[in-house]
Amino acid sequence: MFRPCIDLHEGQVKQIVGGTLGATEHLQTNFVSEKSAAWFAELYRRDDLRGGHVIMLGGGNDAAARAALAAFPGGLQLGGGVTALNARGWLDVGASHVIVTSWVFREGRVDWARLDELVAVIGKNKLVLDLSCRQRGEKYFVVTDRWQKFTELEVNAETLATFSKHCAEFLIHAVDVEGLCRGIDTELVKKLGAWTPIPTTYAGGANSLADLKTVTELGGGKIDLTIGSALDIFGGSGVTYAECVGFNQQKSA
Repeated sequence: MFRPCIDLHEGQVKQIVGGTLGATEHLQTNFVSEKSAAWFAELYRRDDLRGGHVIMLGGGNDAAARAALAAFPGGLQLGGGVTALNARGWLDVGASHVIVTSWVFREGRVDWARLDELVAVIGKNKLVLDLSCRQRGEKYFVVTDRWQKFTELEVNAETLATFSKHCAEFLIHAVDVEGLCRGIDTELVKKLGAWTPIPTTYAGGANSLADLKTVTELGGGKIDLTIGSALDIFGGSGVTYAECVGFNQQKSA
């Protein structure tokens, strides 16, 4: 299934090449929208596209994120700078779930005390763990801090089985292809479909309706897909928003 997104950078809806997020001088931006985050949220609400995510890339995005959540209460997940201190607040203003990555890692390792604290505050059913990854050799490793720092955590069957006990879903960006519109990482999608025991959203490289069909097939129905830069509502030409909505409606029927 297709899941929508709202990526916020400096208060605006943007599409950014993921691997460039850490360096402001070389930040590659594919698209900057003239429309507000709330406008996109209202669009997703109209078409009942639930489970999409609002991601705050850096500071200055709180107001736009709150407006989006208010426009589609309970319909969107919220990520970016989430900690045990503010997670409950984001749920209270309309997020269906909070998405967490960097905060549960410290010095390249999982901080289990922090993860346990977060689950104690909001419950596992409201938590999405972002295990976005980059490839090293034949393996994939979780990256944090705007996808610039490799951790020691490999994305594999054991990892997903372990973490599935602490969260409701996974969000996994294939960072090496994120924002490039050159096609999905089919090998990663196939592995995620075989490994994950809980709902998982894959993002990265999708550039056509064919990619949406491929993810659905390779993932065995367990993997949803987020399409960003290739989508017409984000200035892309690979696939239309209407086609993605139609795909979901057909699958639901």
